[in-house]
Amino acid sequence: MAPVRAPARLRTPLFAPGDQPRKVEKALASEADAVILDLEDAVMPANKSLARQSVAAVLKGLDRPGTFVRVNPRDSEWYLADLAAVVPGRPAGVMLPKCTGPEDLVALDHHLESLETSAGLAVGSLAVLALVTETAASVRRLDDYGPLPARVLAFCFAAEDLSADLGISPRDEEGSLRAPLVQARGRMLIAAGALGVHALDTPFPDPRDSAGLARELARAAEDGFAGKILIHPGQIAATEAAFTPSAARIAWAKAVVAGFAAHHGAGTFALDGKMIDRPHLKLAERILAAAGPP
Repeated sequence: MAPVRAPARLRTPLFAPGDQPRKVEKALASEADAVILDLEDAVMPANKSLARQSVAAVLKGLDRPGTFVRVNPRDSEWYLADLAAVVPGRPAGVMLPKCTGPEDLVALDHHLESLETSAGLAVGSLAVLALVTETAASVRRLDDYGPLPARVLAFCFAAEDLSADLGISPRDEEGSLRAPLVQARGRMLIAAGALGVHALDTPFPDPRDSAGLARELARAAEDGFAGKILIHPGQIAATEAAFTPSAARIAWAKAVVAGFAAHHGAGTFALDGKMIDRPHLKLAERILAAAGPP
């Protein structure tokens, strides 16, 4: 079988609790770039088995690209059963929570490879989204990641879990992330950039606060995130707009790419009176990738 393809863009990955069929149905019918069916935090321990069975059944009859499953952490009693149940349904991938370091991703890669083979899928079919900042100890290990398994698609920031581990509220009275979370967020962005994977920002917890969401979206887009994890379909439109480059930005990027094509072999050229060099080309290519197909 051909590998399952994850979405080209991850601007609007939307969570849905795996044990709540109505919310799952609503999320799958939405315009989100990706849907993450949750078997972890949104599901109480007593409902883990039911949620797993429900998500596995949904996947079997599903024809929606970009559907992921957040399994339980590697050190939990549910982790292997989650993987064994969902891999045969050929989701786009899995989200690994409580990722404590590179060994968790290596282990997950091996587990997925075995399950893909058993299910008759091409090795590497399932992508991985890794939550790598849910504890202070995990943040300290961001520098330990070397070359990642090819299936790792994104690192994800988790403000709520990290703040709970630190014993603080995630945001101050003005709605800004507190200093330790800002530092962790920056470290994750740098780690993701160094490793060549997407960075996804933390969910905004209040679907009713459109102004607060807009502030966080603007900062996330400016800081280089590829998207923001969502908890409600009502957050999709604003998030999609925030992470879609403007027409002027796209025009600049196209001009940069065209300029280097016209100045073949040159390291620099002038565009609108300004010097353009190779770092600008890299930025232009990222802008066009974020813009999607013409």
